[in-house]
Amino acid sequence: MTPPPVPPEIERLGEDALLLRFGSAIDAATNARVHAAAHRLASARPPWLLDIVPAYSSLALFVDLAAFPSTANPLDVATHWLRAQDLDGERVGVESRLIEIPVHYGGDDGPDLDDVAAHARLSADEVVARHAALECTVAMLGFAPGFPYLLGMDPALATPRLQTPRTRVAAGSIGIGGAQTGIYPRPGPGGWRIIGRTDLVLFDPRREPVSLLAPGDRVHFVPVVRQRASTSP
Repeated sequence: MTPPPVPPEIERLGEDALLLRFGSAIDAATNARVHAAAHRLASARPPWLLDIVPAYSSLALFVDLAAFPSTANPLDVATHWLRAQDLDGERVGVESRLIEIPVHYGGDDGPDLDDVAAHARLSADEVVARHAALECTVAMLGFAPGFPYLLGMDPALATPRLQTPRTRVAAGSIGIGGAQTGIYPRPGPGGWRIIGRTDLVLFDPRREPVSLLAPGDRVHFVPVVRQRASTSP
């Protein structure tokens, strides 16, 4: 019989937040516990819980200090409430979304595709086929607004980051950094190996929700061919 998981450690995160630590490793099982706990807390959401922010192996909870009587210590009360919750119960009632991401691989859209192929001792076409065969999970959003860190990449594609990061990576760029893959939502600096790009807008502050992807979503990459501009006869 598999022993029950060890309850998460609860510690203070500044003056108005708590951090639940479910472990220290980057793995699918720990991340699934984080997302299950986030779902259960969102379902039972008390009025003082302002925000729930999942990461790889931890969960940050932001607390409305004004929601407590002046005689109470808000973080102590919140910690006591959390310890009474079943944070490792099954995640029921919510189906994770499967989001297809169309990708233009290689060329100007993926300047590091050949380097990734050489490191993996594969052809560029084999790298594309393996990357497009993935069904990754959005483990967390971070680094930049809407940037998804994705679990589930083929280990054969793992490639070290660039020794010197680029000063500008185009929005929508699909990158590989070590054993992870991700998508740059907006232009900015970055050191991941860029193998392709999507035309989807991952983050738009004028949209609701602002981020196309959410923690717990599943992602499938779909290769597409970029249409060349027609020329006049």
